[in-house]
Amino acid sequence: MDKELVIVLDFGGQYNQLIARRIRECNVYCEVYPYTLGIEKIKEMAPKGIIFTGGPDSVYNEESPRCEKEMLELGIPVLGICYGSQLMSYLLGGTVKTAPVSEFGKTEVETDGGSVLFQEVPKNIIAWMSHTDYISQAPEGFRVCATTSVCPVAAMENKEKKLYATQFHPEVMHTQYGKKILSNFVYNVCRCTGSWKMSSFVDEAIKSLRNKIGNGKVLCALSGGVDSSVAAVLLSKAVGRQLTCVFADHGLLRKNEGDEVEAVFGPDGPYELDFIRVNCQERFYEKLKGITEPEQKRKIIGEEFIRVFEEEAKKIGAVDFLVQGTIYPDVIESGLGKSAVIKSHHNVGGLPDCVDFKEIIEPLRMLFKDEVRKAGIELGIPEHLVYRQPFPGPGLGIRIIGEVTAEKCRIVQDADAIYREEINKAGIGKNLGQYFAALTNMRSVGVMGDYRTYDYAVVLRAVNTSDFMTAEPAQIPWEVLGKTASRIVNEVKGVNRVLYDCTGKPPATIEFE
Repeated sequence: MDKELVIVLDFGGQYNQLIARRIRECNVYCEVYPYTLGIEKIKEMAPKGIIFTGGPDSVYNEESPRCEKEMLELGIPVLGICYGSQLMSYLLGGTVKTAPVSEFGKTEVETDGGSVLFQEVPKNIIAWMSHTDYISQAPEGFRVCATTSVCPVAAMENKEKKLYATQFHPEVMHTQYGKKILSNFVYNVCRCTGSWKMSSFVDEAIKSLRNKIGNGKVLCALSGGVDSSVAAVLLSKAVGRQLTCVFADHGLLRKNEGDEVEAVFGPDGPYELDFIRVNCQERFYEKLKGITEPEQKRKIIGEEFIRVFEEEAKKIGAVDFLVQGTIYPDVIESGLGKSAVIKSHHNVGGLPDCVDFKEIIEPLRMLFKDEVRKAGIELGIPEHLVYRQPFPGPGLGIRIIGEVTAEKCRIVQDADAIYREEINKAGIGKNLGQYFAALTNMRSVGVMGDYRTYDYAVVLRAVNTSDFMTAEPAQIPWEVLGKTASRIVNEVKGVNRVLYDCTGKPPATIEFE
């Protein structure tokens, strides 16, 4: 796809995906790569700019991740953030050492209005710091353009070489004018024009898919969620009846969701799709029997999905391609370069080694969730479908802590349906990024009527998020939580306690496993 590109080199920072997300908000296309990406590959990609991420290491330790010094001599603008700023300084002869005072959290930064990074940014801003090392002396040729009370080089620049660095994190929402700082870099330093638009992505993706697939047959793994739905409609626009959508109802969906998916994509729905529903609930329950470890559950579900699709492909005959609704957060959280594996998504790290398809196509692989929704609108998918609540591919398998059984699925389905109903009655659902009920593996003593009970605890979760990379716990009105809890313990057999999760992401993930 012909477009301006800014690349993010990942040195293990927890915010690497957020950097890419913020750059795309500036209408500039951005991708994340491991720091080991070589100079020749970068030359071939011809990016307009490069961003070094933060990371947990100390640059002066021999085993710490580093790139070649030559990367700073290509003439391509580079912005170093946190560890990335220290690495830039270290490679170019500056001094990096353990700070006498570490900075974590919100910090007042004094900026220099003469820097291109801080154009239209106030002299004093609050920024997000997270470091124990610092640049005590900038390299020769650099000018310090921001400081804090304990950090002598909170930002620096070498305009002639187009090298810039910030010790703080402009990508997080806690940093005031952070997006403006990044915008100044991509527009005023990298000279990007902001040509990344979702309409052009859709048109180019359809053309690319037609060229790739040709006359081949395609099977789309349809879950009914936002991502796979957008992927299905995108493929239908590209290849029409060459596409068959297979919906594997694995028994791990929300209450009545299997029927709802069929109503939308089945023969009576608005789309001209060949649709096959496979009811394979017992098959998945049997595979998950006795399994309690989250990563193992994800991999079992991922492999069994593929086996179902392979079997259906053989019935259809000569299927060449498997289409999945993988999106960028799935890819990043499943492990990228120096970054840790947070969780193997069923359609990335959860895939088996051997797959009986010519090729797997993931047309949304480089999009964030809100970009997927924009693509859905461009494709003409109704808003009520595009803005549905996200639902993970492994479904309730990762919302049930411990072993997954049919009975536990019934419990969490009923509890979740009540929660969603009360949220919608209160009129607050549209303001929430995601909300659901999960089932803990904890059982506790309770009393109902005159009898002792020993039943499960359900956890309610609701978060506010714009990109699903970070999230804050939503402050649900107490009366809504109280009514929901009362209904669940009275109407859902096997539950005698309801809890509310008030943890953000990080340190938690949005889903439980």
